[in-house]
Amino acid sequence: MALAFDSEEYAARLERLKAAMAEKKLDALLLFAQESLYWLTGYDTFGFVFFQCLAVTADGKMTLLTRSADVRQARQTSNISDIRIWVDRGQTDPSRDLKEMLADLDLLGCRIGVEYDTHGMTGRAAHLLDSQLQTFGQLEDASYLVSNLRLIKSPAEIRYIERASELCDDAFDAALPLIVPGGDEAEILAAMQGAVLSGGGDYPANEFIIGSGESALLCRSKSGRRRLDDNDQLTLEWAGVWARYHAAAMRTVVIGEPTDRHVALHGAARAALQAIEELLRPGHTFGEVFDKHAEIMDARGLSRHRLNACGYSLGARFAPSWMEHQMFHAGNQNPILPSMSLFVHIIIMDSDSGTAMTLGRTYLTGEDEPRPLSRLGLDLYTK
Repeated sequence: MALAFDSEEYAARLERLKAAMAEKKLDALLLFAQESLYWLTGYDTFGFVFFQCLAVTADGKMTLLTRSADVRQARQTSNISDIRIWVDRGQTDPSRDLKEMLADLDLLGCRIGVEYDTHGMTGRAAHLLDSQLQTFGQLEDASYLVSNLRLIKSPAEIRYIERASELCDDAFDAALPLIVPGGDEAEILAAMQGAVLSGGGDYPANEFIIGSGESALLCRSKSGRRRLDDNDQLTLEWAGVWARYHAAAMRTVVIGEPTDRHVALHGAARAALQAIEELLRPGHTFGEVFDKHAEIMDARGLSRHRLNACGYSLGARFAPSWMEHQMFHAGNQNPILPSMSLFVHIIIMDSDSGTAMTLGRTYLTGEDEPRPLSRLGLDLYTK
């Protein structure tokens, strides 16, 4: 088996999960999030795009239901010994196979948690599951049980995140020489992704964001590439990835002479990020981080140009997104605790003047002040 961590690490994670299940009085947990399966067992695949479920019982027994295409994947990358197969055929209903598996595990009439809020659970899969199990047992939404356990990173996970951070910085270093008048977005993107892959890293869970000119104001990737003008702006959001663990960063680089608006927005972004650093420590919440971001933006007249979130937890993630559930937005009472890997981004998109400005990096929290995981400074990059 080619596992990402040693057996002791996985055993400790299983014990944490069993304790969380006992606290919720769950007899079993049905995991559909690929990151949950990876965290708990090492299982590494994109086969979650099809129906796939790991059942975990209160005593720690784990049984995987998957397709034949992923059986060898599970054997090679996970510590799961009990692997069942559902067969592709016509109008097959894999939830029926799951029901039979749960009956075989003696879970009839039991209290069962389900990970509903995940890309591994489609609307159709949820409908089939609920229909099959509505009289089987008591189903409960347990979407965030493993997700919340994954918030606190172990020393071994932190080492992976630190390596991902190095690759993140390497990607920006590879891009900088290409960010010049006439520079090609395609070449910049290729250099950044190439730096991560040549460094032994992985593909990111979502596409890198790259946009120049008016597209620098976008917060998502889109198809099509352009060349940079003599006076331009380029927004980048990217991540280093190591063993599926992500460390992200975000920057807007100005090509040519920055406008007064660029300078003003960068000053606001830097002020917000530095103020937030004072809150990335125990005693504060995710919601307080967002409130500080909004306070600084709004005081500078930027309420129309800011977003309604300013970051999120990062860890091991699979497509289509590297974002965790726990985000910095209003009202999020989730506490900041030591050993969290948190990405803070300040995104200001002034559509009135056509000016973009972003600034973001990943932090590791501690008992006191957070540690930035990037060696990049916070100055405005100009080329």
